[in-house]
Amino acid sequence: MIFSQFRIRPEKGLNILAVGAHCDDIEIGCGATLLKLFGQYPVRSIKWLVFASNEQRKKEAIVSAEAFLENIENKEIIVLDYRDAFLEKSKFEIKEQFERIKKSFDPDLVFTHYRHDRHQDHRLLSDLAWNTFRSHLILEYEIPKYDGDLGIPNCFFHISPELAEKKVQILLDSFESQKGKHWFDRETFLSLMRIRGMEAAALDKYAEAFHIRKLIM
Repeated sequence: MIFSQFRIRPEKGLNILAVGAHCDDIEIGCGATLLKLFGQYPVRSIKWLVFASNEQRKKEAIVSAEAFLENIENKEIIVLDYRDAFLEKSKFEIKEQFERIKKSFDPDLVFTHYRHDRHQDHRLLSDLAWNTFRSHLILEYEIPKYDGDLGIPNCFFHISPELAEKKVQILLDSFESQKGKHWFDRETFLSLMRIRGMEAAALDKYAEAFHIRKLIM
């Protein structure tokens, strides 16, 4: 794997910022890719930032994040308590949160939501991530949902069956509150990775896909 952004030297260790509007977004959107990166490159530090939660969802999010980051020594898991679907009402506070992170943390990679996601919370965080981290490599991940808003991504990470299964199992084990939702199951998560794997000609069948707006070669 080669990072073409001129500022990234993965052999020296990656600083990663993962942003999610809701408690399972990071895991669904880029969980397997993060696991792959952790296995291939040293990680200097990672910030795992979730904005909307409640008491139960926060507990689940922390359990899940800890499972994904079990082998990462320098990590910070931040789960805030903004109201789901109403992040726009707190836009200025959220922007300040991004600015505080920027002052103390210089990420090599930023994972955030897809710009044209139909969920208003997702779009807001994508815009603020780009507004804040203008000179960084930002990968916009996708979240399957009822709206049917999956786009045509232009960046793929091949994922092994083992990592695909690990991602799905952590999701199912961690988020008990989501199991009643008709889409929250093993088939949904594996199917999307299988489709992206087909598009990316992945020998091991699976891939996670992202949108890159700007890449400096």
